[in-house]
Amino acid sequence: MVQQAKISEIPDILAITDSCRRHMDAQGIFQWTDDYPSKAQFEIDIARKELYTLKLDNQLVGCIVLSTLMDKEYKEVTWLTPNDNNIYVHRLAIDPTHKGKGYAQELMDFGENYALTNGYASVRLDTFSQNERNQRFYEQRGYQKLQNIYFPKQSEYPFYCYELVF
Repeated sequence: MVQQAKISEIPDILAITDSCRRHMDAQGIFQWTDDYPSKAQFEIDIARKELYTLKLDNQLVGCIVLSTLMDKEYKEVTWLTPNDNNIYVHRLAIDPTHKGKGYAQELMDFGENYALTNGYASVRLDTFSQNERNQRFYEQRGYQKLQNIYFPKQSEYPFYCYELVF
């Protein structure tokens, strides 16, 4: 069941994102750092009512942020739709022990349905250029790959921007 996250769930959310980071690191995908995603960022996400969790039998197995704010790194991207009515996906994470069971698809279905139901023109996101699995995941969902952006505190490699237009 997908629902809005609660402050009390932050330790579990951080445990999942840290587990994801370690899992990616083991594959040579250095997408997240010890400092990202952070407790402070998740607190902001919750205050803005933009962080959602996926639970199975009361166990948290994943999270997703659906934001209306455009990050400054996105400002120079030539998006497919105007910049005034979009949802941005951030910090999608599934506990690696539940990998391959369709839970990332479920969270993305939720996010895309949320955007469609609420009249947003598109869903936008970025994914790490070294994470080919994520790129295939989004492309199979119909997202179009656009420009590169950089997060120098995270990696020297680019992140690819994607957009799904309704």
